[in-house]
Amino acid sequence: MLVESGRGLPYAESAPIEIATLRLDPPGPGELLVKVGAAGLCHSDLSVINGSRPRPLPMALGHEAAGEVVAAGEDAEFEPGDHVVLAFVPACGSCERCVGGRPALCGPGARANGAGTLLGGGMRFTAEDGTRPFHHLGVSAFSEYTVVSSRSAVKVDRDLPYEIAALFGCAVLTGAGAAFYSAGVQAGDSVAVFGLGGVGLAALLAAKAAGAGTVVAVDVVPSKLELALGLGATHAVTGGEDAVEQVRELTGGGAEKVIDSTGVVPVLEQAYAATRPGGTTVTVGLPEPGKPVSLPALSLVAEERTLRGSYLGSSVPRRDVPRFIGMYRSGALPVDALLSHRLTLDEVNAGFDRLHAGEAVRQIIVP
Repeated sequence: MLVESGRGLPYAESAPIEIATLRLDPPGPGELLVKVGAAGLCHSDLSVINGSRPRPLPMALGHEAAGEVVAAGEDAEFEPGDHVVLAFVPACGSCERCVGGRPALCGPGARANGAGTLLGGGMRFTAEDGTRPFHHLGVSAFSEYTVVSSRSAVKVDRDLPYEIAALFGCAVLTGAGAAFYSAGVQAGDSVAVFGLGGVGLAALLAAKAAGAGTVVAVDVVPSKLELALGLGATHAVTGGEDAVEQVRELTGGGAEKVIDSTGVVPVLEQAYAATRPGGTTVTVGLPEPGKPVSLPALSLVAEERTLRGSYLGSSVPRRDVPRFIGMYRSGALPVDALLSHRLTLDEVNAGFDRLHAGEAVRQIIVP
């Protein structure tokens, strides 16, 4: 449970996430009690820990997970024993955006996530001192058990290992969706991916699966560049001042599709500069609120450029989790390569030190 944002590094010493015993209320109507089988560490968690994205506290963190349904409330659509992947937008299914096929932008889901509640407005955790910890993006997976809205869950096959299934709740939905849907990568496209964490590498894998030709991977960490080459990138570029010019040279004047997964504004500006006229730049990383981006506005018109945001990869979880799992099983999306570390819950703070230092791709907490 995160009780205070902004504690100093190393987190293994300052311990921003405290291991605590919480009481968990039973699931209400349309809710599930889930035994968590695996939970991933993501920069979206880290941004709450370091305070760059303020959230109500205390909060039970963790938003990328898979587990088993233990109990289901009335009208919950699931049964005990079902294995589920948990997505971090609890799409209501009935608002204008959900009906229009854009559940990642669900209004009630966004309001619940911002307030730190479940989709129905409830809170199910209680600490020993009587305080009510908030929910993180409707999931709160850094826990042995959690209660979620059934609208956060997607049923998956029981034979899929939890540590693999969890990746589909955020990293794969976000990264692969950004390539397939937001960028619309087509066969033969030149693609550049800035930032090679779990999301960026999932985008790279999806670009290859879509038939991209030249695929340039950009990062400041040599081991991630090496991994990207092993996963199908045709070129690796060290991030920095020269990255834009190198991408332009490798792609004949700029890539047709460029995906920035870093959430760092100067890197987004580089990604835009590395996009060719007529091309599309997709930003999927979450920058600090209030950070402005500076771009040559004329290029949007005179060069017919597209700059597009992508939340949850513009995916539809109930459609795309099964689709992407099918691609994993066929070998088209080898996302198991994203799993770099396995942790126990009491190692979570050290895991965020590793994530902050860029030393991990995807770390998974397992029992």
